Amino acid sequence: MSGTGVATIDGCRVAYRRAGTDGPPVVLCHGAGIDDATVSWQHAIDALADDYRVYAIDWPEYGNSTGDVTHTVDGYIDVLEGFLETLPFDRVTLAGISMGGGVALGYTLANPDRVEGLALIDSYGLGDRLPSALQWKVLSRFPGATEFGKIAASASTRSVRLVLDSLVADADALPAPFVADVREKLQEPGSIQAFKQFQDNELSFNGRVATNYVDDLPDLSVPTLLVHGRQDPLVPLEWSQRAAERIPEADLEVIEDCGHWTPRERPERFNEVLADWLPDPRNAPEPQYTKEGMPGVTRASGD
Repeated sequence: MSGTGVATIDGCRVAYRRAGTDGPPVVLCHGAGIDDATVSWQHAIDALADDYRVYAIDWPEYGNSTGDVTHTVDGYIDVLEGFLETLPFDRVTLAGISMGGGVALGYTLANPDRVEGLALIDSYGLGDRLPSALQWKVLSRFPGATEFGKIAASASTRSVRLVLDSLVADADALPAPFVADVREKLQEPGSIQAFKQFQDNELSFNGRVATNYVDDLPDLSVPTLLVHGRQDPLVPLEWSQRAAERIPEADLEVIEDCGHWTPRERPERFNEVLADWLPDPRNAPEPQYTKEGMPGVTRASGD
C-alpha cells in the first residue's frame, strides 16, 4: 500500500508520503533547497515498502506542506517531534539527508528512547563550517536574485544540470527523471523561499553554521549509519568520517562516483546500503492503535 497523508502540527499542514503495511517504521527527512519527500526519496520509498512501513515528510513550505515556522534546525525538530507523535509507534528509525540529517540527529540526541536507529546521509550538523555554501548565501542577499536565478535555472534541462553541477559528482550523467523532478520543483510558485530563510538563520558569510552537534556525538546512544558521496561538493566527507569515529555505534559507507544527492545519484547502491543496515523486518513492533491514531491516519497534535 502507498499513498499520501496530512498531519496538523502546531498550525502547520505537514504532508507526507507513506508506503508499506508491515515491518518496522522508517521516517525519511529530506533536505533544504530544491527538495521535498518525492525528490530525495523517490526511489528509497518504493525500495523499502515491501519490508517496512515508510513515512516521508515534507517540511513546512516544501512540497505540499504549508504553515508558518522558524526555518532552523530547531524549528524543524519541533515539526518532526509533532509528526512522530501522530504515528502509532513508540520507536522509529530515522533517516535524513543534508539538512534533514541535522534535524534527525538533533531529535535523536534529545529523544534517544524514541529512535531505533539513525541514518545520516551527507548530513548537516556534523561540522562548524560550510565554505562551499557561501555562493548560495551571497545570492540570497540580493533582492530578487534568488527568484531570477530560479526562473533561469528552470528554463531548460541543460540549465537545470548546470545548477545541479554544484551539488552532484557528474551533472551530465544524471538520469533524465531526476533532472525533470528538480526542474518541476524550480517551477513551482514560491519554491526556494523556505531555503532562503534557512540560509539567513543558519549560515554566516564566513561559512560558519548555527547548528553543530560534533561535541555531542560521543553521547549518541543509538545505532547510526553514515552515508556520504565521495565527491560531495557541499558537505565535506570529513564530517561523516569524523562522526563515525566519535559515535559509539556507527557504520560509515562512502559511495563512489557520487556527490551530495546520494539517494538520487546512486539510488540502487544507496538503497542496498540502507536496507542492509535497517532493523530486521521480521522484528516489527505492533502498532499502538488509538482512536485518533491509526496507520495512515493522523490527528492534530495536542488533541
